[in-house]
Amino acid sequence: MRRLRAAVLASALLLTGCAQSVDPIERLGKKAAEGVRPHGPAADRGYRHWGLSRPLARSPRHPARPLTARPGPHTPPPVVDRVATRDPVVFLTYDDGAERDPRFVDMVRELGLPVTLFLTDSVAAPGYGHFARLRALGAGIQNHTVDHRAPAGLPYAGQRAEICGQQDRLRARLGVRPRLFRPPYGSYDATTLRAAADCGISTVVLWRAALTAAGLGYTHGPHELRPGDIVLVGPDESTRLPLRERTVRVLRRVQERGLTVGRLEDYL
Repeated sequence: MRRLRAAVLASALLLTGCAQSVDPIERLGKKAAEGVRPHGPAADRGYRHWGLSRPLARSPRHPARPLTARPGPHTPPPVVDRVATRDPVVFLTYDDGAERDPRFVDMVRELGLPVTLFLTDSVAAPGYGHFARLRALGAGIQNHTVDHRAPAGLPYAGQRAEICGQQDRLRARLGVRPRLFRPPYGSYDATTLRAAADCGISTVVLWRAALTAAGLGYTHGPHELRPGDIVLVGPDESTRLPLRERTVRVLRRVQERGLTVGRLEDYL
């Protein structure tokens, strides 16, 4: 009987110990789910693997200033190329959807990188599965028209079809109806704003900085990154560098300026 009781007690202690111990991989997964960036050798390999000399600083969980006020129905949306914030963040945006490098998905996942994708249906449609994977990682999916026509000068019906049509396509294919709209080539007029409002758009998003073959270029203001800047990491036909490498170039400049990357949708 004593041997039986000892065996039962030993089994109970073993089960208790298994229940209380947490596998390191499981612990790392829980931290990632809770939004805690991992530290230590694994994290070191992550950022170094992508060509960064140090980890990307975490962006603030809550914006330091109130979110941009959203207009009412049918009110022309504001046009912005930067966000008025004191948070040390910039915002990375990507247009069209022509580049579908699976390694870019890995980069977004491993760095916990916030990105916003403005998709054109005629360009992105063959690869919506790629953008669904990015969306599952937290990437913002936003509107860049159906056919990438320059809106300014087009009649209302044509502009509305381009914007509302892409709203419908993105909802059908990716389950999202965007609030943000980027007009192709940064082209817009008063009709664009009216059509955008009628399609449910709250903000028209341009950019203050854009990556070129010569480095970052600026549309106005100081020729250096500032908090709140919206950065376009657009298509590049000159250097033909993969999107992930062009993104690293921007991230290095971001870190040099003592900034990090924020999620645009948290601020607009």
